[in-house]
Amino acid sequence: MAYDLEEQEQLAQLKAWWDKYGTIALGLLSLALVVVLGWQGWNWYEGSQAQQARGYYDALERAAAQDSSDSVPRIEAAMQALQTDFGKTDYAARAALVAAQALASRNELAAATQPLKWLATSNHVALAPVAKLRLAGLYLDQGNYDQALAELNMPPDSFKALYADRRGDILAAQGKRQEAVAAWQEAIDLLGPTDALTNVVQLKIDTMGS
Repeated sequence: MAYDLEEQEQLAQLKAWWDKYGTIALGLLSLALVVVLGWQGWNWYEGSQAQQARGYYDALERAAAQDSSDSVPRIEAAMQALQTDFGKTDYAARAALVAAQALASRNELAAATQPLKWLATSNHVALAPVAKLRLAGLYLDQGNYDQALAELNMPPDSFKALYADRRGDILAAQGKRQEAVAAWQEAIDLLGPTDALTNVVQLKIDTMGS
């Protein structure tokens, strides 16, 4: 097929461009393809991880809801799998709170501290303060007052009132009346007069003074 002069010039320009930039263009295209495939692969991996984590979470919830002799080892096994293999998922973080509550309700207080310890030191920053608060409560129930107080150091602003309230509970259990009242008063000051918890904390102060 014959080309006219203009078409020949265009083909010559295209060939010259390809000779100069063709390798770079292929490289960029290959890189773009790798990025797209990598992104799709990562999304698939995360979806698979979440799906598997959801399965363990559901199993843990079912075990927590059952009052059978094998419920405790089933709760612990599901929590261990989530913690070890799916620790970065939200299901693992939520499961730690569910597992701790279920074990504590069965008077397995030492076992209940384990998922909370993990969550308190994990990268799940939104729920870590909750874990520390509940962990302090478990230590209080076990009479481990120093450990309980240690969990309440440096609370985030949104938890300062709740931490102060729990600190008052621990100090009261130690027989430190004035320090307990001071902690509860701090909680009230942080909560404000309109918060529903303020009346509960005030009742503690009134009871301590009677």
